[in-house]
Amino acid sequence: MIRTDTHYIGRPVRSLQTMLRTLSYVYPFLPRVTPDGIFGERTLEAVMLLQREFFPPVTGRVDQGTWDAITALYRQAERRLSAPLPVTTSPGDEIVHLNSVQSMFRGLGSVLDGVEPGAVNGRHDGPTTRNLQWLQRAGGRPETGRLDPESQHTLEQLYRIFVTHAQSPWLTRPELLGGS
Repeated sequence: MIRTDTHYIGRPVRSLQTMLRTLSYVYPFLPRVTPDGIFGERTLEAVMLLQREFFPPVTGRVDQGTWDAITALYRQAERRLSAPLPVTTSPGDEIVHLNSVQSMFRGLGSVLDGVEPGAVNGRHDGPTTRNLQWLQRAGGRPETGRLDPESQHTLEQLYRIFVTHAQSPWLTRPELLGGS
């Protein structure tokens, strides 16, 4: 199931726990809370630790002020933890961001014709340029061979469809569907 912001409406404890869990990746002193909807000891501990560090007094209660402060910290953490902004690269560039791009092309190469095998080396080399041109041609765009935000987005969508979702047990194990 794809979760959206509306998924947690009417579930304040689970929403709180989701925010606390995300915050634990930014603030290692916080326990990793499981969003189970039960305000238990770990949730209480996380709230109290946040209150101690950021907004005393330490009460363990989540009143409107505490909720707003946790929400503000959560939004900051989400921005810090989100994927990097798409970049633009040209042939000859060397950037660590290309490692994930090249890895996605490798995954797509096993299921789509036209994707050239290449190294995952962070260099905008020949295979990377040709794969980007293939992607741009398939999308009806000018074949620049440069990685731009639109090419990055298209690549991520193709990878999600043909590699990530294709690994779903519902697709690879039809017996799970209940048929023969």
